[in-house]
Amino acid sequence: MREMTSRERIFTALDGKVPDRVPLMEILIDKKVRESLSPGISYNDFIEEMNIDVICMELWSKDFQNIKWIDKDKKIYKDKWDTSQRLTEEFIPVPVKPPRINTIDDMLAYKPPDPDEPHLLDEIKETVKRFKGKKALCFVGEAVLAVSEYLRSGLENLMIDFVTDPKLVKKLMKVGEEYYIELYRKVIDEGVEIILLGDDYAGKNGTFMSPVHFDEYILPGLSRIVKEIKRKGAYIIKHTDGNIWKIIDRLIDTGLDALGPLEPVVGMDYRKIKDIYGNKICLVGNIDVDLLCRGTKEQVIEETKRMILEVSTKGGHILSSGNTITSAVNPENYMAMVKTAQSYDLRNM
Repeated sequence: MREMTSRERIFTALDGKVPDRVPLMEILIDKKVRESLSPGISYNDFIEEMNIDVICMELWSKDFQNIKWIDKDKKIYKDKWDTSQRLTEEFIPVPVKPPRINTIDDMLAYKPPDPDEPHLLDEIKETVKRFKGKKALCFVGEAVLAVSEYLRSGLENLMIDFVTDPKLVKKLMKVGEEYYIELYRKVIDEGVEIILLGDDYAGKNGTFMSPVHFDEYILPGLSRIVKEIKRKGAYIIKHTDGNIWKIIDRLIDTGLDALGPLEPVVGMDYRKIKDIYGNKICLVGNIDVDLLCRGTKEQVIEETKRMILEVSTKGGHILSSGNTITSAVNPENYMAMVKTAQSYDLRNM
């Protein structure tokens, strides 16, 4: 039987079917891990060398192309949302000082970023040109919650607003909704085929907000973003950390093609999700990041085999870590996961 291309493999899984082997992707692969395995090569070269099936283009990396330093020595810069961020050893920066938005008047005076900024699309155009027709082309961004959290100086303030200032919350959510709809239209026009939406809705004990508040504040904007992406012809993957059992039906009903990576340590058992939803939703993940960091090579191989046998063989599965490949991941363990996944033909299982 003919071996599928990476692109064919991913789209087969996203359509709920069984490809030749389980496809591989990661939202992020830290530079330290990449350098340990393949010193001196670029991120795109690494994806090609490792035969990963999805090339992810990160929203955050676009900030660094047009960086506005506040304190270069301390690695603090201002991002497009007018939030001060500090670069660390990890890929994603840490917010230091968000804009002061406390009232509706503050919100009305706030100027959101422009999705038409040329530097946002430059890297996408180059990556699409290189991998079009070979790899599945994915853009990693956000939806409505993350932006509102940035603008309100953190999740705690926003959760209080859910109760005390509903009008402000809805204004905040609308800013993210409008920005990302326009941005995703543009990246899809450039050739992006998959949009991966971030925004974490939960911790290990459940969702940060009640299902009622999720329905009131988050679901409308998320649903519209999903609708517009689908209308443009792209697939959608929704990531969130934590235990999302209380809202998983709501997420699936928006029309998402896939959920994940989901954390395996908080009750999001992929076997259970498959038993309940079958191939109504594709799953991405979910080899535990802690196992990849501190486990043995043999344990990683066994867990990858188990995931392939119990989830991948049923169709609608893309293998990845349960979040991202951070700098703490043992490079040999990551390689073991990749090579194990690439060694099994699902059509013969």
